[in-house]
Amino acid sequence: MSEQEPRSRCFLVYAVAPEGMSARDANELLNEYIGQSGRGLIVSHDHFIGKPHGGFAVFEVGSDDEEARLADPGPLDGWELTSRPLTFSLTATGFVAQADFTLRNYGGTSLADLEESEKPRKRFWWQKPQHRGD
Repeated sequence: MSEQEPRSRCFLVYAVAPEGMSARDANELLNEYIGQSGRGLIVSHDHFIGKPHGGFAVFEVGSDDEEARLADPGPLDGWELTSRPLTFSLTATGFVAQADFTLRNYGGTSLADLEESEKPRKRFWWQKPQHRGD
């Protein structure tokens, strides 16, 4: 009998802060939410500019318990939270591969080509050595 593959899938969580909350508070609370354990592996996140405040997060989820915890608002009590499973992003590496696939097949480029051609800018925090995985 073959060993069953572990369950794994990435979920996108879309989080909208209550009206009247400052961007700073919304950013801090979203960061707290993604930093709490039990929701799976946090793969990516970002914050919204303008109103409504909030952001999104992508988690690699490996169990029913982790999936259920996505809906537990924790520090985001009172927020509008929606989580949806992603079709092709079965793991964290699958999420990154899907981004590169999309760039290559629909954008006519690749992540590697974009990195190579991108001009340095102060605002581009990902270009700084302390943020690179090199």
